[in-house]
Order: sequence, then structure tokens, then C-alpha cells
Amino acid sequence: MSKPILVIKFGTASITLPTGEPDVRIISEIARQVSEIHPSYRIIIVSSGAVGAGKSYIQDYKGTMTQRKAAASVGNPLLVGLYASYFAPNNIFIAQSLCERQHFANRNKFLQLKETFEELWVNNIIPIVNENDVVSDRELKFSDNDELATLLAVGFGAQSLMFCTSVGGLLDEHGNILRNVTNVNEVFKFVRTDKSFLGLGGMASKLTFAKLAARMAIRVVIFGMNQQNELLRALAGEAGTVIGAGKSTLSARNRWLGSGGLVSGRLQIDLGATRALQKRKSLLAVGVLEVNGEFEAGEIIEIYAPNDEMVAVARARETSRAIKENLKTLNFEVAHANDIVLL
Repeated sequence: MSKPILVIKFGTASITLPTGEPDVRIISEIARQVSEIHPSYRIIIVSSGAVGAGKSYIQDYKGTMTQRKAAASVGNPLLVGLYASYFAPNNIFIAQSLCERQHFANRNKFLQLKETFEELWVNNIIPIVNENDVVSDRELKFSDNDELATLLAVGFGAQSLMFCTSVGGLLDEHGNILRNVTNVNEVFKFVRTDKSFLGLGGMASKLTFAKLAARMAIRVVIFGMNQQNELLRALAGEAGTVIGAGKSTLSARNRWLGSGGLVSGRLQIDLGATRALQKRKSLLAVGVLEVNGEFEAGEIIEIYAPNDEMVAVARARETSRAIKENLKTLNFEVAHANDIVLL
């Protein structure tokens, strides 16, 4: 049997010093603990921190988007070099992979990415993944790699997805770590909004993507690196917050589709259309209440019920413009049943 896939995401706040530079003590601990579980898993590490590693090389650094991109382009090889140096004593080599969201939107590109990672794993090499910040600003401004880690976990069919944070887990109203969560919706109330508490990506971001991963039968663990062997203990369910995996029988193709890839638009549908989807029917234009965003035929869209709950993702059969022009047209198919994944 093939070894299970494990995706571990390290946020900027969890692996850097207050100055923004990489914390070599934490990098060393990551390498040591990951090396212990390496024989049992096919591992992907998603690591932030490139901007902090490179910003001191940018003159008169003020944190503009262009400067952040330049800092990331300098910092990425420096950060990967640190990982390489600390994994080397354990005879583990690492590889750098800079991804863009378009790699997940196109099925063929995604499969090429997956084949490359499979070849790395066959050779006992761990890929270190970051978004290609030089040509993309979305990660720098929003999700802080939480989304990228989730796309990899869902698309690759990972067994577990781990988010490392500076606070060590999801805290309740008394500041204690919630150990086990079965319903993500019930714990959003504990998320605070002050930036120093959340770090760059934020707990709300992690819970949003944890909810998607759990729906795709992936166990999610939110943990820290401040206690002895915390990564190892968190993986074993002895530390951090564990969000249990739901049940899913989706095919590999539908797991990839269900990850959302690169979402180009959003549809809100009526109750009748919602019920039709739940019966595995295609989505027709007459059931669409609202079209948001501009997208082409073949692109991925989110589908929301009247209560604003996302109920599915789909590959659009028509353009957003065509859908808007045919909202009252009978039998105008917006998305075929085979291209719809219920969430």
C-alpha cells in the first residue's frame, strides 16, 4: 500500500523572529521532527516566510507590493537553503516548488504537478512549496498559503493537513486550546480579529479551508512549534486542535474539482435548483438567482443556496454572460451533473 500523503503548512508568524527573519531554531526543529515521520508519509511542506527572509536585501524597504515581490524572490532560495541545510544531516533532500493558482485550475497542469511530486517522493525527496510571489500578489495580500496547502491536500487526496500557527491551536473564550472539533461552523465564534493574535493568514482563514478539507475526508490539525515535539504530538492527536475528517467517496477528478482550484465566479441558486443538485441533477439557468464574476465556459464556479451556504462547486458549461442572458430560458444548462461536486 502506498504511504499516505501529509501536507504541513508553516505560517510566517510561526517560523520567523519578530524582525521577520527566519527563526533557525524552529527550522531546525521542523527538520528534526519531520525527519522522524518521513519514512511513514509522502510529505509536502508549504512554507511562508520568503518575504521576511529577503526584505533586508531591498534598499529603503517600505513593504510596497513590488518590494514584497522582490523580497520574496530573494528570500525563497534563502529559506529553501535553510531547510536543505537542516534536513541534510538526516540524509533527506528537499526540492523547491513555486506554484500558481492556474496550476490547479487546469486539470492537465495539475496532473503534471502531481507526477512531478510522485517522482520526488519515489526518490525520498520532500517538496517545499510556496506561491510564485514574483508574478502573483494574491497570496501576499490574502490567504498566506492556507489556500495553497488546502488545494494540494484536497487535490492529492492527503490523509492529513496540518496548519502550524504561533498560538498552537484554536483557542476558546478562556484562552484554552480546543482539542477536538467536529463541526467547524460552531467554532468560528472563537476567532478573534486582532492582527497580532491571528498572524498573517489568520485563524478564520485556516478554519475556512479546514472546513473544505474536512468535507473532502481530510483530517486537519492546527498546532504550534513552541513545545517539545509538538509537531509529532499534534500528528498523533496529543496536541493542538484536531478537526475530524468527514466522509467522502469522490473520485480523484472530483476531489480536484471540489478543491475549487481557481474559482472564477459565483452563482446563487433558488431552493428548487438546490434540491435538484442534491438529487444529482444538472444546474439549469432558470434556477439561478444571481451571477457574480466574469468567467468563461470550462472555468470553476462556486454555487450558493438561498441562505448563502456554499453547496457545490462546478465547471461552468457556459460563460457568465450567456448565463445572464438566458436566466429565463428553459433547459439552458449551466453546469452538467458530471461536472458538479456537492459539498
